[in-house]
Amino acid sequence: MKQVVQNYKSGELAVLDVPVPGCKPGGVLVRTAYSLISTGTELMKVSEAGMSMLGKARSRPDQVAKVMQSVATNGVGPTYQKVMGKLDSYTPLGYSLCGVVEQVGPGIDDVKVGDLVACAGNEHALHAELNWVPKNLYAPVPDGLASRHAAFGTVGSIAMQGVRRGEPQLGEVALVIGLGLIGQLVVQLLAASGARVVGVDPDPARCELAERLGAAACGDPESAAVEAAVAELTDGHGVDQVYLAAGGGSNQPVELAARLCRDRGRVVDIGKCRLDLPWNAYYEKELDVRFSRSYGPGRYDPEYELEGRDYPIGYVRWTERRNLACFLDLLARGSVDVEPLVSHVADLDDAVETYQGLKDGELKAVAVLFRYPEHKGEAQAPAVAVPTVNVKRVPARAGRSPVRLAFVGAGNYATSMLLPHLAQRDGITLSTVVTTTALSATNAQRKFGFAEATTDLDAVLGDKSIDAVFVVTRHSSHAELTRRALLAGKTVFVEKPLALTEDELAGVLAAVEESGNDRLQVGFNRRFAPLLQDARKRFGARTGPASLRYLVNAGRLQHGSWYLQQGTEGSRFAGEGGHFIDTASWLLESDPVSVYATAPSGNEDLQVVLQYPDGSTATISYVTTGAPSFPKETLDLVADGKVLRLDDFVRAAVYDGRRKRWVSSRLPKARDKGQNAELAAFIKAVRTGGPMPVPLSSLVATTAATLAVQAGLAGGAPVTLARPR
Repeated sequence: MKQVVQNYKSGELAVLDVPVPGCKPGGVLVRTAYSLISTGTELMKVSEAGMSMLGKARSRPDQVAKVMQSVATNGVGPTYQKVMGKLDSYTPLGYSLCGVVEQVGPGIDDVKVGDLVACAGNEHALHAELNWVPKNLYAPVPDGLASRHAAFGTVGSIAMQGVRRGEPQLGEVALVIGLGLIGQLVVQLLAASGARVVGVDPDPARCELAERLGAAACGDPESAAVEAAVAELTDGHGVDQVYLAAGGGSNQPVELAARLCRDRGRVVDIGKCRLDLPWNAYYEKELDVRFSRSYGPGRYDPEYELEGRDYPIGYVRWTERRNLACFLDLLARGSVDVEPLVSHVADLDDAVETYQGLKDGELKAVAVLFRYPEHKGEAQAPAVAVPTVNVKRVPARAGRSPVRLAFVGAGNYATSMLLPHLAQRDGITLSTVVTTTALSATNAQRKFGFAEATTDLDAVLGDKSIDAVFVVTRHSSHAELTRRALLAGKTVFVEKPLALTEDELAGVLAAVEESGNDRLQVGFNRRFAPLLQDARKRFGARTGPASLRYLVNAGRLQHGSWYLQQGTEGSRFAGEGGHFIDTASWLLESDPVSVYATAPSGNEDLQVVLQYPDGSTATISYVTTGAPSFPKETLDLVADGKVLRLDDFVRAAVYDGRRKRWVSSRLPKARDKGQNAELAAFIKAVRTGGPMPVPLSSLVATTAATLAVQAGLAGGAPVTLARPR
């Protein structure tokens, strides 16, 4: 197997072929999926290895003291031979990974072969294809948590133990000095605990990242803005606690901690920084200085780590392993988000170049992951299934006249983009509106003329006089409400997304198969936009593959938006990305076969590349960091010497050769993204019993491709959209 090693004497880094470790009792053999580089601890070790012998001695006075003791005991000669022999050996790197259990040793009954686990330890969670990990240094990964995110488990536990040592209380104000990997996690954990956080780092990008991840304010240690923020948040008293997550030889962090901490505040040292405490400042405020020892209780105790002897929970609530499991749970529930911290993903074979880039500063990163090939040889491309449905269709009957509609949900989108069009349309009756709160249902009834308002969904689904149900609720409820409405025999219009997971999509299709009811439309309205319809017609048929570029200048969401609740509502792209994938697939007249997605470090921007059967590609740039004055959506389709250009559904042009063959300009207030035409097509299908506006297979393919974006981000590789043969 392959393993990353370093020679501490010469500084040489290498990826060596070494024997596979045995699976001893009391632990498991784990095949690594991802391992995390600690850009603080590991880079310090790599840098020290490149120093002269004198430099090494200066950086490790603790080791020098041991050498001097050995000289006194054993003499110069034997000590020299011992030290040189130890220095001139390969040592391992790494201590945080996620992988799959390949073999279970005797005495282990809490995991089985094939389980995904997160592992810790600088002797057991190494940058190696296989590791033997004792029981108290691994924890099962919760369902749905990506392996690349679970690889953060150890550093997350270090940050968590530091926060526990600070004992934050609801409403307290904390200062985090150093916004590297550990500092960014400390910020999120403090915010999740109910504390308000101020961050300090000389890097503006890291300050901005910390603010997006929950800090109230961040700034340079020399900036007056930091002191002003602390004064404002604490009424001038100073912060309740300070977390030292910085490294280096400067004494500035402990001096800043004393200046900004309140009387009798707490200072917690998590990183390895200089601690020359200014006696007067710490004495006068009677500051409580605490140290946080790595992952938590159990660390450095061989009986706990190697022999698997746990501490009773009644005496030690949070051990190493329980901290690890807790951090994984927070990740799975969306309380902590590590994806914005991932700056780079490298193959294990590129480890030497990756470390060198980090050391030289060419690769600027908060977190870097090593990606490993799957067992049985080369890495296989991840896949997301595009399910098909074998349904014995119940013949669609023509709807009543007028068509009777029910709405489940009456939020902003329903009341601004759908109901105004329907309220003006002849031949329909707005029968019932269902909401979870009585007042919102009453407001919708009053404004749009619903015959009834209720909070009883079952009564609506059981009402045989209702022809179609609109599902316009929060994203997390779409799949279940759609499933229930289909089983009730209703024609369903569900706003995007149809589903947030593969299991949810499978549940919807199981309802179609069980009921024979495939009367379903998802609110992908852009393909119905009159301007885009006209442009595609004038562009004409194509003979060769096409290249499509779609820039979505999404902008930032307001603080508190439920779109930001990724733990329950999915990512922002999962919620609205289907719009853009559907538009691309409609223009290219086929469904994608693979998806590649990447996200730059430090923001929510996405680059999504879709591959189509005929060789066509569509690139969707979904960005939140653009100028608000720039149009939200611009699209270019290029093929056969022609270009179709769309500017935010206001202007469109088709270029053929040297001529601009056709141009359409409309006033901004006339922007039409197709909702009215989509609703007309849906109502027609309900009234006549004819085909739905978009085939079910296309709705499923678009949903699967949207889900594949998240899978691609988690896996760092193209995702195949697998269709049953």
